[in-house]
Amino acid sequence: MRSVFLALAIALVPTIASAFETGRIFVSNEKSHDIYVFDPEFNLIKKIETSRRPRDMKFNADRTLLYVACGDDDIIDVIDVETLEVVDGIPTGPSPEVFAFSPDETQIYVSNEEDSMLEIIDLEARITVHDVPTGAEPEGVIVSPDGETVYVTSEVADMIHVVDKENGVVTNNIVVGTRPRRFVVTPDTDELWVSAELSSEIYIIDRTTEEVKEVLEFLPPGFRPEDVTPVGMALTQDGKIGLISLGRANHIAIIDAVSKELLSYVLVGRRAWSVALTRDEQTAVVANGLSDDITLVDMESYRPIRSIPVGRVPHTVVIDD
Repeated sequence: MRSVFLALAIALVPTIASAFETGRIFVSNEKSHDIYVFDPEFNLIKKIETSRRPRDMKFNADRTLLYVACGDDDIIDVIDVETLEVVDGIPTGPSPEVFAFSPDETQIYVSNEEDSMLEIIDLEARITVHDVPTGAEPEGVIVSPDGETVYVTSEVADMIHVVDKENGVVTNNIVVGTRPRRFVVTPDTDELWVSAELSSEIYIIDRTTEEVKEVLEFLPPGFRPEDVTPVGMALTQDGKIGLISLGRANHIAIIDAVSKELLSYVLVGRRAWSVALTRDEQTAVVANGLSDDITLVDMESYRPIRSIPVGRVPHTVVIDD
């Protein structure tokens, strides 16, 4: 397996210079089993067929490869960003949903929804180093900036599991709201933000003390509290502005990430699920899971620009810029 991996890496070397910063936008679609690829002007340039149920996506460091967790085939597909072809696959446990890389990209941490495990995989050897038991239906995964700690949400246990990645053990469980889903880590204040979908809240955790320090709630005009189901989040590079997708409330919330004050609600598509920012941070791209489209939001005026059809049940947006 090692020789196959090295051969693949060598084969991709000539594409590195041209693959980096293409400006392309990638949208994974759970039910049509594909990824829509748009150019920087949001013209559709390709539909990439993947294994079944593509969900979370991550680039490698030099952005030559895009990794895609495909939940129904228990595999992470690997896509060449230059050729837009699936070139490899990494077998996982049952129903991979969200994953993260170690800072040196030697390991990948995968939440396996069906067997309630965080799987730690050696990327070169393609072997599982640790299976770390979690609460039922783990989803969100994020790695601390120093690479020593992995955080995992459990949707059923309503907990954040703090994992020592070196020893493959849970060192703490932090109780949060109902059905925690995704994370972001702030760059300066060292906060861990967690979206709790069914309690309509964002939990702010102090990573030093591993205690909840604040809970945020949102309610766009005309919606009931139970309609607000936050999932995806994004931060500007300086950590000053936060974007939170509000699910069935069909809006994103834009907030001051330091004061936590609401700046605006922006109407997007049905079930706003995930959100990403372009590098210049002028545009936010929101995946809408029930209207099968993405909405572009102008970050200067905080107004929607337009919505663009994609495949069935878009899950994640990533941008190569």
